[in-house]
Amino acid sequence: MRYARSVLSAAALAALTVGSTAALTAPASAAPNTTPQKVCGSAYKTVNSAPVGSLGTVYLTYNASNGKNCVATIRNNPGTALEMSAWVYVPDTEQGDDDWGVYTSYAGPTYVYGKAHCVDWGGHISNVYVQVTGSNCGALKEHRVTFTR
Repeated sequence: MRYARSVLSAAALAALTVGSTAALTAPASAAPNTTPQKVCGSAYKTVNSAPVGSLGTVYLTYNASNGKNCVATIRNNPGTALEMSAWVYVPDTEQGDDDWGVYTSYAGPTYVYGKAHCVDWGGHISNVYVQVTGSNCGALKEHRVTFTR
């Protein structure tokens, strides 16, 4: 009986230690199961996307009520912080926004007014970069480039 109590006490102490350690450590990802709408806002609908190799996806979203585009780069497997970016630019108005940093889950949001304009957008994860130019402007064909550095 005394042995069983010692084993149970040790197991309880181990569980308490593991639980408190887990509670004190940072999560592996700032936002698991992130979507473009969670990053940009629920009114933003995905209108285009481009894979960032096998690491994730850059999303172009649009909010019809305010005419703004938003771009977010989201990793497939959040975890260790990596260099990431998201950017959007309207050549007609020379307006743009970007977000560059070291993130565990996503870069962005980046916003620009893009109603009735072509937009250039893209992002990167680690050393894989994506840029899309002349996008979402009717008959004009967009140009996509993916490269590593």
